[in-house]
Amino acid sequence: MSDQNQKIWTKDFILIVIVNFFIFTAFQMTLPTLPLFVQEIGASDRWIGIVVGIFTFSALLIRPSAGKLLDTKGRAPVFLTGLALFVVSMFSLAASFTILMLLMVRIIQGVGWGLSSTSAGTIATDLVPRKRRGEGLGYYGLSGNIALAFGPALGLFLVNHISFTMLFSICGLLGLTAIILAANIKYDKPEKVADTRKKKESYPHFDIVERRALAPASLLFFITVTFGGIATFLPVYTYEKGFDSTYIQFYFVIYAAFLMLSRILAGRLYDRHGITIVFIPGSLSIIAAMILLGFLPTPIFLFVAAALYGFGFGCVQPALQAWAVNRVENNRRGMANATFFSAFDLGVGLGAISYGFVAEAFGYSTIYFSSAVSVTLALILFLFIMRRYRKEEMESAKIS
Repeated sequence: MSDQNQKIWTKDFILIVIVNFFIFTAFQMTLPTLPLFVQEIGASDRWIGIVVGIFTFSALLIRPSAGKLLDTKGRAPVFLTGLALFVVSMFSLAASFTILMLLMVRIIQGVGWGLSSTSAGTIATDLVPRKRRGEGLGYYGLSGNIALAFGPALGLFLVNHISFTMLFSICGLLGLTAIILAANIKYDKPEKVADTRKKKESYPHFDIVERRALAPASLLFFITVTFGGIATFLPVYTYEKGFDSTYIQFYFVIYAAFLMLSRILAGRLYDRHGITIVFIPGSLSIIAAMILLGFLPTPIFLFVAAALYGFGFGCVQPALQAWAVNRVENNRRGMANATFFSAFDLGVGLGAISYGFVAEAFGYSTIYFSSAVSVTLALILFLFIMRRYRKEEMESAKIS
């Protein structure tokens, strides 16, 4: 796409936003309900973490291949295959009533999610002008945020009135709708996406990461560790605290509302002023949210933490993604997105699995105090990276 054309809301961009909305809604409806499903079939907190984590790690393992296929075979086959696997796995969840079956289905679901989410992010990147990429990816991310606004709450509401089998079947139907819409998107042809023969000597055969996306991906990793702790254990934690079941639904609504607000503002700020102006306040906001969740004496703390976490995550995630893809050539966008989202998966997966053991040994509150430490490490790493970049820029200016 030419930078002269600054239009964001094209037909294809609208379609990818809607498709992303449907697959994220299906995903978000299962996010807080799967831990409850694991408890219903008689498994412990440790298994809750493993069920969430194995999904994340299967997505993580497939992402490098997804990135390479996106850059060589084109967007459409990878995206549609991922959506198909995701839909099949959703319907299969409805028939999974043992831990072994559930783990197998979650592996397949992770592969489908890894392929489809990497593809969707890359397709959105293709469709947004470079000079408005922070803003455009912020708008694209709103589709997932709107799903966050009611997806978890809807899932928790439905599971109190219908069976888990019915819930997972509804999620499968949402995925089918996404496939139908995705089939109507006009994708870049493979030869326009990448010419791997010309670039063969530039990239090694064992090509699993985009090196220039590693800095933003590393920062994202330390931040999404917190997401693993929230998505997996916060519903159970609030129930243990004796909070009404509706409070966790309000949490996700408040979180999504502030996430949407900050995404719009942060994307524009990133495009005009760079990463620092959004990353530092966003990180500090997440740290504050984790500390509040660690104490959590009243529901008010839960709601304030939701607002702080939504604001913070909405600042850092789209800015880091735009930073990652802006550093690479057009024919490496797929691999850059794969590297970026692999870090997301790794953070969520390690958070979910490790915090399962932490919860059993030290209690749920320790999860969130540990998460505050993780984001603090991300902030320190960011300051170190930016200092190194400024030093390199000064040396380059002296040479020129």
